[in-house]
Amino acid sequence: GTLIYFPSQKSSSTVATNPCTSISIIMPSYRNVALAMFLTLHGALGFGLRSSSSTIARRTMSKATTTTVYSTAEATESEKETPIKNEEAYSKVKMEDIVSLCKRRGIIFPSSEIYNGFAGFFDYGPLGSELKKNVKDSFWRHFVQRREDIVGIDSSIIHNPTTWQSSGHLDGFSDPMVDCKETKLRYRADQLFCSPVTMEECGTTVGFVCVLEANDEDMVKAANTQAKKLLKENDRKGQKIQPFAFKDLTQVSEEEMGQIPSPGSGKPTLTMPRDFNLMFQTNVGAMQDGSSVAYLRPETAQGIFINYKNVLGTSRQKLPFGIAQIGKAFRNEITPRNFIFRSREFEQMEIEYFIPPGDDVWQPFHEKWIADSRAFLESVGLRDDLMGYDVHEGDGLAHYARACTDITFKFPFGEQELMGIAARGDFDLTSHSEGSGKTLDYFDEETKEKFIPHVIEPSLGVDRCILALICSAYAEDEINGEKRNYLSFHPSIAPVKVSVLPLVKNKEPLVKAARELFEKLQMRWNVSWDQTGAIGRRYRRADEIGVPFCVTVDFETIEDDGAVTIRDRDTTEQVRIPMDEVVPYLSKMIDGY
Repeated sequence: GTLIYFPSQKSSSTVATNPCTSISIIMPSYRNVALAMFLTLHGALGFGLRSSSSTIARRTMSKATTTTVYSTAEATESEKETPIKNEEAYSKVKMEDIVSLCKRRGIIFPSSEIYNGFAGFFDYGPLGSELKKNVKDSFWRHFVQRREDIVGIDSSIIHNPTTWQSSGHLDGFSDPMVDCKETKLRYRADQLFCSPVTMEECGTTVGFVCVLEANDEDMVKAANTQAKKLLKENDRKGQKIQPFAFKDLTQVSEEEMGQIPSPGSGKPTLTMPRDFNLMFQTNVGAMQDGSSVAYLRPETAQGIFINYKNVLGTSRQKLPFGIAQIGKAFRNEITPRNFIFRSREFEQMEIEYFIPPGDDVWQPFHEKWIADSRAFLESVGLRDDLMGYDVHEGDGLAHYARACTDITFKFPFGEQELMGIAARGDFDLTSHSEGSGKTLDYFDEETKEKFIPHVIEPSLGVDRCILALICSAYAEDEINGEKRNYLSFHPSIAPVKVSVLPLVKNKEPLVKAARELFEKLQMRWNVSWDQTGAIGRRYRRADEIGVPFCVTVDFETIEDDGAVTIRDRDTTEQVRIPMDEVVPYLSKMIDGY
């Protein structure tokens, strides 16, 4: 327990002993004794030498002695050990862990959950909506506001249906699908992988396995489970088989399909692949006949192309220049999966960057956009070690594309496309010029030539970017033997930038000072207010949702130095900052200026 000694004379010294450290402090009055009792019992006061990272020390004075103590904001981390980060934490994370984390912390919820959800649709919660807004704002600042050669638009979700005829979406925007004739389930053929089960000794094929696309480890694990069952049925239990040779179902023959088991029935009941158009159809107007048919846009790019002439005539841009757009798109995915990675309603951030024609022109622009795109992704906090490249070649290229490079990301379910940078040639503007009968030429005032520009298209899905950011931010470390899970979002995209913590909630001058600071910070950023519980517990609550900075207002703030303690989430280091320097300090840390 804590020993508090009350002297018989009011003027005599009082000794308060902290049970954790057994260090005594000389206090000159009953007021200080009461304060020591309160703070000790509430776990808010620690004694010892001040951390070297702080710039202001508190002193409790008597005629006889002066003792330096911690700022009350520093008490829970008084040892000031450097956090020991678990570098292997993300490699052990499953997709189910990410989905659970997002729901628990109010980032992303299943849509219509009270009605048992609706496959392929998701709702963003309080933190998720802030995170989403910050990602889009960062993209816009980086590529539009900070560049003179790019302007933005916001086109409608529903275009004249002829748009999609000209762009090729009505005829060619489809995915190959297979149906299970027994369960009536439908799958994307390029997301189902089969492999023959071939005996190692004799080379005899005893059947096929069929698994859903996933990372290599999970696919092999699922295939082994099926292979063991197949070997047992063929009286070959325990015999060795050759390594699996996976290929997707778009590459199989009709004879092979007759042996490939359906994931739904476990028997060879799959149809051969056939095309399935991905566009959502709707009707516009009072009549519901062929003349009223329209479509929800499956991408934002066509809204840019059909506005090319309007932008060119009003923005005074000269080649090369770009048009950016952020907006919703809709695709009737056959099998939406992997959380928000592949959903039926999503958001895209796209740029169509128009350049002069010529075989020797597009390559430098394409390479520059690959580098700029990678730099942006790193600037918002994506881990460099989790990103890679996938260069499309041959059949992997669209028929109109000169080149396409994907920036990939290692998700828990495998390495997948995150952002694509394509050299699309003049296909889009030429198609819309022919379809509309309107000229979409560009007149070069220097060369006096008319031509249809070519285009480089960087395209990034907002939802995929958010999923990658959450994966990159997932972190574990250990502080003084205690395990800590937190989200290390970059300050610029963190949903909550700062949490303001009054040390106690029942001292009016202290709460008032903290509240004034909180309202001041609200003018700049999304900040939170937390006055309940021990200060250490409040730090952990902020860490869990990725708040990069906590600002604690304590007794010294109102009685002594007029400063506050600012704690860094990742390092747990604390600095003491005068109140009037808090905003400039945080502005530098969050916004970079």
